[in-house]
Amino acid sequence: MKITVGGEAKEVKDGITVTELIELEKVETPEYVTVSVNEEFVDSGSFESTSLKEGDTVEFLYFMGGGQEIKTL
Repeated sequence: MKITVGGEAKEVKDGITVTELIELEKVETPEYVTVSVNEEFVDSGSFESTSLKEGDTVEFLYFMGGGQEIKTL
């Protein structure tokens, strides 16, 4: 079946789960990735039970910590 991952069309097996897609796409630090399917966030506890369907759009989102550098004179 065809889905879109990060803006790129992909051919994957029917009924692939979010967990399987994360492994297939070799997502770095999967424990820190947030996934949206068709612009709806998927709870990380549901990755194994969430199956994708033909035409779904999947995005992997990484939230990076950051801050402001403070310089003292």
